[in-house]
Amino acid sequence: MYRFFTDKDHINTAEKRAFISGEDVNHIKNVLRMRPGEEVSLMTPPDDREYRCSISSFSEDTVELTILFIKESDVELPCRVVLYQALPKADKMEFIISKAVELGVSRIVPVEVTRSVVRLDASRAAKKVSRWNLISEAAAKQSKRGIIPKVCPVMTMREALEDCRDHDIKLIPYEMADPKTMDITRKEIGSIAPGMKVAVFIGPEGGFTDEEISMAQEAGSTAITLGRRILRTETAGLVVLSWIVYNIE
Repeated sequence: MYRFFTDKDHINTAEKRAFISGEDVNHIKNVLRMRPGEEVSLMTPPDDREYRCSISSFSEDTVELTILFIKESDVELPCRVVLYQALPKADKMEFIISKAVELGVSRIVPVEVTRSVVRLDASRAAKKVSRWNLISEAAAKQSKRGIIPKVCPVMTMREALEDCRDHDIKLIPYEMADPKTMDITRKEIGSIAPGMKVAVFIGPEGGFTDEEISMAQEAGSTAITLGRRILRTETAGLVVLSWIVYNIE
């Protein structure tokens, strides 16, 4: 069943009516070629309730729906995980965003660090962030998420550390960490509990500098190892998120 997102004021529970507007209208009518009577799942972030609806009619710019029933979505992680991803090369960020959203991340923050090969001026950064948010929305629909995780504007490392100042746990995988300290990694992941806010920092292809690791540790982050192998930047974050999902769900 296809899932779509709409604004809260597009829902009228008293009359059991709802509607979809915007770009999804063309997608529903002309790409999916859906017809009256077919059912869709509707979400109104940040509300995590699912509105199961049937299509009643189409107009030029809206899809009119009848609400069949409402249920608690219960698809989100019980903790809030924010991925602070150092800017990678090429289009890797699109892959990272898509898979991180599938795994349940609540927000994604692109971070420009010392060894980031990609450098974005204000204009390019704004266009990239807009594109990345579309990727997040598409992944949220595909994975039946209850929210659309926001991709924030690009931050510096210092700004990112300030952004997560109130988070309960801050993890920063570091390739120079002793692989024998995997017990620390297990302990940190295992300590994540429902209701907590968790920050995960992932470095670029060349890794974080020693200064950036020190800065992160001074801000309360724990340097962890991901094992004896060196993982790509597009792999490392997904590994940590997978471990968190396994531990808490």
